[in-house]
Amino acid sequence: STGKYNFVTFLPLFLFEQFRKIFNIFFLIICILQQIPGISPTGKYTTIVPLAFILTVAAIKETVEDYKRHKADGAVNNRKVEIFRDGRFVELAWTEVVVGDIVKVVSGKFFPADLVLLSSSEPQAMCYIETANLDGETNLKIRQGLPATSKIQSTEDMLQVRGMIECETPNRNLYSFTGSIKLHDDRLLPLGPDQILLRGAMLRNTKWIYGVVVYTGHESKLMKNANRAPLKMSNVDRTTNMQIWFLMAILLVISLASAIGSEVWKKETTKRWYLNDTGTGAKGFFMELLTFIILYNNLVPISLLVTLEVVKFIQAIFINSDLDMYHEETDTPAMARTSNLNEELGQVKYIFSDKTGTLTENIMEFKKCSIGGVKYGVMNYEQTAAAEQQFLFKIPSSKIIMNPKNNIIYANVSTIATNNIIVRILVVRIFIFLIIKGVRLLNFVEQAILSQVRDFLTMMSVCHTVVPERASKYQSSSPDENAIVRAARNLGFVFCVRTPTHVVVRANGKEDSYEVLNVLEFNSTRKRMSVIVRAPDGRILLMCKGADNVIYERLSDKSQFLFETENHLRDYAQDGLRTLCFAQAVLDEADYKVWNDTVYYEASTAVIDRDIKLAHAYEAIEKNLFLLGASAIEDKLQQGVPETIATLAKADIKIWVLTGDKQETAINIAYSTHLINNEMALVLLNDSTAEVGGFDYETFQKTKQTMEEAITEIGQEFLRQENEVALVVTGATLQHALHTDLESTFLDLALSCKAVVCCRVSPMQKAMIVELVKKNCQAITLAIGDGANDVSMIQAAHVGVGISGQEGLQAANSSDYSIAQFCYLQKLLLVHGAWNYNRLTKCILFSFYKNICLYLIELWFAFYNGFSGQILFDRWTISFYNVFFTALPPFTLGLFERTCSSKVMLKYPQLYSISQSASKYNAKVFWAMFLNATIHSLMLFYMPAFSLYNEIAFSNGQVGGYLFLGNFVYTFTVFTVCLKAGLESSTWTILTHIAVWGSFAIWLIFFGVYSHVFSILPLGAEMLGQADIVMSSPVFWLGMLLV
Repeated sequence: STGKYNFVTFLPLFLFEQFRKIFNIFFLIICILQQIPGISPTGKYTTIVPLAFILTVAAIKETVEDYKRHKADGAVNNRKVEIFRDGRFVELAWTEVVVGDIVKVVSGKFFPADLVLLSSSEPQAMCYIETANLDGETNLKIRQGLPATSKIQSTEDMLQVRGMIECETPNRNLYSFTGSIKLHDDRLLPLGPDQILLRGAMLRNTKWIYGVVVYTGHESKLMKNANRAPLKMSNVDRTTNMQIWFLMAILLVISLASAIGSEVWKKETTKRWYLNDTGTGAKGFFMELLTFIILYNNLVPISLLVTLEVVKFIQAIFINSDLDMYHEETDTPAMARTSNLNEELGQVKYIFSDKTGTLTENIMEFKKCSIGGVKYGVMNYEQTAAAEQQFLFKIPSSKIIMNPKNNIIYANVSTIATNNIIVRILVVRIFIFLIIKGVRLLNFVEQAILSQVRDFLTMMSVCHTVVPERASKYQSSSPDENAIVRAARNLGFVFCVRTPTHVVVRANGKEDSYEVLNVLEFNSTRKRMSVIVRAPDGRILLMCKGADNVIYERLSDKSQFLFETENHLRDYAQDGLRTLCFAQAVLDEADYKVWNDTVYYEASTAVIDRDIKLAHAYEAIEKNLFLLGASAIEDKLQQGVPETIATLAKADIKIWVLTGDKQETAINIAYSTHLINNEMALVLLNDSTAEVGGFDYETFQKTKQTMEEAITEIGQEFLRQENEVALVVTGATLQHALHTDLESTFLDLALSCKAVVCCRVSPMQKAMIVELVKKNCQAITLAIGDGANDVSMIQAAHVGVGISGQEGLQAANSSDYSIAQFCYLQKLLLVHGAWNYNRLTKCILFSFYKNICLYLIELWFAFYNGFSGQILFDRWTISFYNVFFTALPPFTLGLFERTCSSKVMLKYPQLYSISQSASKYNAKVFWAMFLNATIHSLMLFYMPAFSLYNEIAFSNGQVGGYLFLGNFVYTFTVFTVCLKAGLESSTWTILTHIAVWGSFAIWLIFFGVYSHVFSILPLGAEMLGQADIVMSSPVFWLGMLLV
C-alpha cells in the first residue's frame, strides 16, 4: 500500500503531521489557554472553532488524497497472476505473491514484483519489456535469461529445478542489479540487469515468461523510487516564516507591556470590585500575561496557511492549463509537479541548462563520417535528389570525380574476382541516404579502402544495444545508437536479428552472424561501450565506441590516422555535430579466455561493489585498440531556442550550459543559440593533459594560474559583474576548479562572465556547479534537463524543470515543473513566475495587514479599560473575521492580480526584474506594511472613539456602550480592509468586485442577522439589537463617509 493512513492510524498520524507546524502548535496553545477559567477575554471557543475548521479542511483534503491512493493500490494489488504452487500454476492476486515464488506472466501484463527471468516463449529465454511506468521510456528493451535456466519450459521442468539465488539488498537503482544463482550444486552464475524484470514494467512482443520473485511490495525498486522528491521551500515562504516569528515576538512584547500596564493600573486604582481580580504578585502577573497573549493572538493570521495552500494549488492549475505551453506534436502540456515553488519561478537569476534534448531536439541524424583518415559527407544540402541521380549516371568507371557545385567527392569501386568465388563485389555505399530536404546522396569508395570501410560499417551495425523491430525499425534507449544503426542500414549493412548470444547483419547479399561474448556497458563515467564478439571467420573482436578523449587514451601505439581523424573531429564539432570514435582490437583466444574466466567472472558474480569491479575488469581488456574512424551526428536546435535565450538575457537571467559533449560542439551550439557572440572574449580552461577522476598538482597550478590571469585581465573593479566575456571549461579541468582551494576563484571568474559553458562534465559535476552557485550567491537557481544524467542538478537547484523529451521522463519525474520545449521556459518564468510572485506577495502582505489592522485596536482600547483584558468586539465577530468577512480579498489578489498582460511581459522582459529583485516582499516592505496597518488601526479606533467621547450618539440623548463603539470600529475596519484590497488590485475584474463589495455585504448581512438571533438561540445576547442601533446613528454614517 502507498497510502499514508488507515482507519486506526488516520487520527494520530494526521494530528502528528499537522502539529509539526509551528503555526498550528501556536494556535493549539491558545486554544488550551482559553479553556482555563478566568483567563480568556474572548471566550473558550473563538480560536478552537476556526482552528477546527482549518484542520477539518486539511483532513478532508488528506482523506480524499489517501482514498485515491488506496483505490489505486486496490486496483493494482488485486490484479491476477499465475503462481506455481503445489506442482501447478494457480491464478492468485498480487497480494499473495511472496519472495521465492515462480510466476508466469503473459504478453501485455505487468510484472507483479521484481523477478529474475528464468525462461520465455522466445528462443534462448529472450523477452521484450516496456518500462514507461518506471522511467517514462516507451521504447522496448530486451531481457534474457541465463542459458542454464532457458530450458525450463513446462511444469515438469520446474519440479526438477533446485537452486539458490543470492542478491543485493533492496535499493532504488532501476538500472543495476547484482546477484548470482546456483543450480544443482553447479558453480555460481552471475545475475545482472539483463535478467531482472521490475515491477511496473510490462511484457511485450513475448507470449510468456517464467520468473522467480526476489523483491515484493515496498522492497521492489518501483516502490523504493516512490519516495517524495527533496522538500524545497521558496524564498517567499522563508521570508514569511521569518515575519511570523517577528509577529510572535511583537505579540509577546505587547502582551508583556499590557500585563505591566495592568499591574500599574491596579496599584493606582483601588476601586475595582467589579473586575475578576487575578491577584497581585508573580502569579497575578503571569495570569494577566496569558490573558493578553490570548487577546492579541490573532495578530498572527490563522487563515494564512490555508489561503496560501489553496492559492498555490490553483496557480499550479493555471500553469497546467496554459495552451501556449502545450506541445501539440507530442500531446504534452506543461505540468506543475509541485505548487510550493510557484513564486520562486519569478525570482530566478541563474539557469543551468543541459544541451542535448534540452536546447536541441535529441533527434539524431547521421551526417558525416571519417574512415581511415578520409572524410565522407556533404558541404551543403541544397541540391535536389533528381539532380544528384542524373549526375551519378555520368560518373566514369574507376575514377574519382569532384562536383564543383558542392565539393562532394564521388568514387566507383572496380569489379574484382578472387579464385572465381567472388564474381562481383557489389558497390559499397559509404555514405548515408540523406533524407534531409529530399536529398539522396551516394558516395563510392575505391577498392584500396574497402576493408577499412567494411570494418567501420560492420562495427556500426554490431556494436550497440539496439533491438530490431518489424519493417527495418529499431528500438533504442539512445538516439545516437539508433541513428548509427539506421545509417549502417542505409549504407547496406542491415542489422536484422538480435538474440542473447548472436547479432545477425545482412551485407553484400549475405547474412553474417556474430556471436556476442560480452557486452561492456556504457555509463556516464566510462563514456564508452564495447562488445566482444566472435566474427564469422573465428576471430575474437573487441569493438569499442565512445567519446574521442577516452578512445584515444586506449589506442595502440601502432594505430594509424590519429592526426587526420582528430582534425576531422574538430571540424565536425565546429559544425555543431556530435561525434563518436570507433576502434577495435583482435583479441588472442588464450588471453581472452583468461580474462573472461577469471577477471570478468569474479567481477560479474560479486554481490558487493560489482559495478566498481566490473569497471576495473573492462579497463583490463579495453586497450591496444586500433582506430577505425569517427561518426558525426546532427542534433538540431529546438525551435525558438535562440530567441528564448535572448529574451531571458534581457530579463537579466544568466544562463550556464552544462553538457557532456566536446568543447568544440558545445561552443558551436553556444554561438548558434546566441549565448556567445563574436564580440565576447573567450576564456578557455581546457588543459588537455588533465584526466578525469585523478588529482594532478601540475594541472591544478595551471588551472589556478589561468583563472587568476583571466581575473586580472577583467579587473578587480568589474569582478562578479557582467562583462563581455564567455567562460568555457572542460570536466577534466573543472575537477580542479571545484577544489576547495580554487572554488572561490572559479566562482569569481564565472560570475564575471556573461556566459558560461561547461563541457565534458559528469552528472555529479553538474550538481556540484549548481550547489556552488546556490551556496555562495544570494540568488535563485533553476536547472533544466531532459535525461537521467540531469536529475542530480535538477534536484540540487532551487527550482528544477524537466523536459519531456526523447530520453524518457526521468528528468520530468524528478522535477518541480515539466515542459515539452525549452522555448516554453520564457512564459513559465516571465509570465507565470512574475505573476505568481506578485500575486502571492500581495496576498501575504494583505493577510498580515488585515489582522494587524483589527487586532491592534484591542491594544489601543486597553489604555481605556485599565488593561483589564476587556475586548472591544463580540467574540464571534472576532473569530469570523478571517474565516468569512475578509476571506475573499486575499484569494482575488493571489489568483487574478496582474500588473501587465502576458504579451506585455514577454515583449518587455525587463519587467521581470521587479520580481527577480524581491523588491515587493522583503523585511523593509513588511515593516512598511506593519507601520501602515498600525496607523490605520489608530485612525479606525480613535476616530469613532473621539466622535463618541461624550457618549451621546443620538439626538434624544441615548448612549451606546462599549459594543456600540466596537461595532462602529469593526464595521469601519471591514470596510477599510476591503477597500484596501481594491486599492492593491492593479486589475479590477468581476471577481475583484465580488470580493471587495461582497465581503463587506457579508458582514452587514451577518451583523443584521446576528443582532436578532438571541431571540431564537441562546447566542450573542450582548449583540441583541446592535445592528438597529448602529445603523440608525448619524454618527456612524458620518464616520463611514470619513473612512
